[in-house]
Amino acid sequence: MNELFQPLTLRRLTIPNRIWMSPMMQFSSHPSGPETGAATDWHFQHFAARALGGAGLAMVEATAINPEGRSSRYDLGLWNDSQALSYRKIIRFLHQHGTSAGIQLVHAGRKAATGRPWEDGTGEESNWERVGPSAVPFGRLSAPKELTRAEIHALVQDFAHSAGRANLAGFDVLELHGAHGYLIHQFLSPASNQRTDEYGGSLGNRMRFAVEVVDAVRQQWPEEKPLFFRVSATDWLAGDTDDERLGWTRDESVLLAKELGDHGVDLLDVSTGGIVPDARIPVRPGYQVEFAEQIREEASIATAAVGLITDAHQAARIVSSGQADAVFLARELLRNPNWARQAAEHLGEPARYPHQYSRAFSRPVQAALSRP
Repeated sequence: MNELFQPLTLRRLTIPNRIWMSPMMQFSSHPSGPETGAATDWHFQHFAARALGGAGLAMVEATAINPEGRSSRYDLGLWNDSQALSYRKIIRFLHQHGTSAGIQLVHAGRKAATGRPWEDGTGEESNWERVGPSAVPFGRLSAPKELTRAEIHALVQDFAHSAGRANLAGFDVLELHGAHGYLIHQFLSPASNQRTDEYGGSLGNRMRFAVEVVDAVRQQWPEEKPLFFRVSATDWLAGDTDDERLGWTRDESVLLAKELGDHGVDLLDVSTGGIVPDARIPVRPGYQVEFAEQIREEASIATAAVGLITDAHQAARIVSSGQADAVFLARELLRNPNWARQAAEHLGEPARYPHQYSRAFSRPVQAALSRP
């Protein structure tokens, strides 16, 4: 069997293949009322389609640990039990069709309350002053402020509480979002972290918040379930490019991976960028794979590659060559929910389709379709 379709076991979870659905924000939750932050019918069909399409793991989008940590009023949340229960129908369907269920936890930090990407900035999604007193509170559109130690400790506990709710919901995998300019990344990168206390300055200090979050989450997340961490392996600034601005580097990512592995992280989901809007990023097919490979080799930890992975043979090479243990697909799965099953066919592997669809793939039908 092609390694892309071999199962991967992390702790006591066996994921059926190495083609995974990346967390992609949908901005489709209830924006107000008692169901704020809960999963909706849109989320159900979004994940159900990719499960039927053969993804081995489906990762729920960046899900806020508290109301203030959302990017928009339409983000998913996991700061109360009713939100946790809203995911159970999705998880049950994924499990019925052989797909493992994961969820990514986030606090957006200085990127909070920025609105939905298809809005032009004039609507209520990006004008929190018009939300009204009955809505869940948001941070205002203003310059970010430095967190106090008490606020940092409270956020660590918010991550832990959300991890416990993820387990209550029934998720198999938990991922912490430490990339793309969100809060954990903001602590890691010298491009954003200007602190002069024990959370800023040296590499160990800048990693402190991430490690504290991992430790607190591991207390709430079961020992038998794997914990992932998404990292921006480079800011594409000084140290990795000719840009003179200070930034997080690939070598620091290796050191972070070693530290997080010692604290209970099982896999690094390796992306890049997001801390500044004008970094010069050499985007091309598979442009982030080399970072997943370096972290895997030098930190001796499992990695998943992500970023313009669109071709079945490309994905198979990444896994079979040892560049990464799995691939996360994002936009390609938006374009084609059946990518995983079609990749199996392209690579000569058996493609399992739901029994309800089997009539479309019977030998007589396939033979008829192949005739000129």
